[in-house]
This record gives sequence, structure tokens and C-alpha cells, in this order.
Amino acid sequence: MSNEHAWSFPEAVQPKADQTQFDLERALDAVVLVRAEIPEDAYSAATLGTERGGYGAVIREDGLVLTIGYLINEATQIWLTTNRGASVAGYPLAYDQATGFGLIQPLGRLAAPHLDRGLAADVKVGDSAFVIGHGGRAHSLKTRIIAKHEFAGHWEYVLDEALFTVPAHPQWGGAALLDAQGNLIGTGSLLVQQEINGETRHVNMFVPVDLLDPIFDAMLKTGRSPHPPRPWLGMSTQDAGGKLVVARLSAGGPASRAGVQVGDQVLGVGGANVQGLAEFFRTVWRLGTAGVEVPLTLSRAGNAFQVKVKSADRNDFLRKPPLH
Repeated sequence: MSNEHAWSFPEAVQPKADQTQFDLERALDAVVLVRAEIPEDAYSAATLGTERGGYGAVIREDGLVLTIGYLINEATQIWLTTNRGASVAGYPLAYDQATGFGLIQPLGRLAAPHLDRGLAADVKVGDSAFVIGHGGRAHSLKTRIIAKHEFAGHWEYVLDEALFTVPAHPQWGGAALLDAQGNLIGTGSLLVQQEINGETRHVNMFVPVDLLDPIFDAMLKTGRSPHPPRPWLGMSTQDAGGKLVVARLSAGGPASRAGVQVGDQVLGVGGANVQGLAEFFRTVWRLGTAGVEVPLTLSRAGNAFQVKVKSADRNDFLRKPPLH
């Protein structure tokens, strides 16, 4: 985004103070712009880039910012900018791989209000909501919850229940999803396609904020979830017409070292057939924690074969944040 303020939503879809049940200006000012710089030799640089931008929501009086973790993963420099034009350096305090949440601690006074956290579980399909981006009302959107269901991502990621909204916000990363009362209920993660009433439309996927409370204290203290790390294969897998196909391998990752190749089809795990990404990943995770051996049944050029992948902790491959 070379010019952050060079665009705006049509007036008709922007939230309006006289049509909300909360202090709209305060909510708008609680969302900040996040800019992150990542070294070229960082593990995630090849897939996520070295300059990342998005949003974050202030969730405490001390300025702590909740965002989507891929924005700050392996960042060596972060800047937070408020709607009032103030810029403050930030520190990548925590990143949880399982949920995707990231926390940023401002290294100066942010002077921005904070959002109260609500419960995504209390929101129903069809409810109205608001997607808030940095830049005020012009960059914010009246929307509605069109679905709540499981989501599986090719990067070895599963949410039991994600939130989906339309119309879609074009700059979704770290955007704040508010309920009708102005409470934070989700953090923007993706732009995906879904079929709605026979029509394929772009929708935003949000990570429910409900997932934060059980891991929040541990993230503040240790920078990560309190749960043991899941076994990571380093294998991006796509569901192509009902077939699980290896689309990309992480350089030097477990699957690559075990001889897995792009284009291989995944048939099963430990002798059990798997169908769909979510079932595949959960079957792997049930084998144990990071480091467990994962027996895969693959097919290459029509020939089935077995391979054993020594899993790893994904965090061991990532650059750690600099100490301040």
C-alpha cells in the first residue's frame, strides 16, 4: 500500500456514528497501522515477503496490540501508526502458530484507546458486524456474519470454527471485527471465496478472539502458546478435487528431508486413509508433539509408497525477535 489514504469505501457501506450502538470514533482510533520489516534471510521471507503491512487492534490500556501473526513473524523492526498520525516502534512480543494470533508491545506511548473483547460464540450467522481498518471511517466497513465453520489452511493450520463476513474488506490482515456492541470478536486473516446463494463471492475469514483468552497469559510471558508444539511437516498441501496434493515444500523442512516431492498425493497417515486437509492435519497432530515420526502413505506417478517424516517444531526454523 504505497499511499495508505488514497482510497475509501463508498459512503453507503461505511459505519456511521448515528447508526451504531457504541462510540464509533473511539473504536476507529483503537485500530492502528502495522508495518514490519523482515530480513531477506528469514525463513518466512520467501513466502510472506520482507515488507509487510496490515492492521492491529489495541486491546489494553498500555497499548498492547493484537494482530494476525504472519505480519510480524520474524520481524526485526515494527512501526505502529495511529489515526492521529503518531508513530511508535513496536516489539513482536508473541506469535501463536495454532491460532495465528500475534501480539505487539509498543516501545513508546501509543496514545490510542483500546477495544473491549467480546465473544464470537455469541454472534449468530446473519448478525451485523463492522470491519475496522486503520484510517478511520473511510477504511471501515459495515458487514455481516455469513458463516461460522471449520477452516483448514494449506500451511498446516486448522480452526474448529472461523468467522466469515461479507462484503469483504480488501485489506484484511489484522483488521478488527466488531460485533453490534463494538466489542472485538475477531482478527482478520484471509480473503477467500465461498458460494453464497449459488454465487461465488469473496469473503473475509476472521480468527475468533475467543481463542485468545486460554493462551493469553502464556503468550505474554513466553511469546508462545502454553500447549506443546504440534508436529510440523513443512509441507504445503492443497485439496485439489478431493485429492490431497503436495504443492510446496519448506526448504530444509522435515518433508523435504524425507524425500517428499511437490506433486505427491497424500493417501494416508499411519495406515489410516485421510480425506480433506483438516482430517489430514488432525491425524498427524494426534500422533504426538513436535519431533514425533509421521508415517505417510503417498502416491507418485500412480505408485503408492510409504515414507517416514521426522516432524519438527516450526518455531525452531524461525528467526527469534531481537531483545530490547
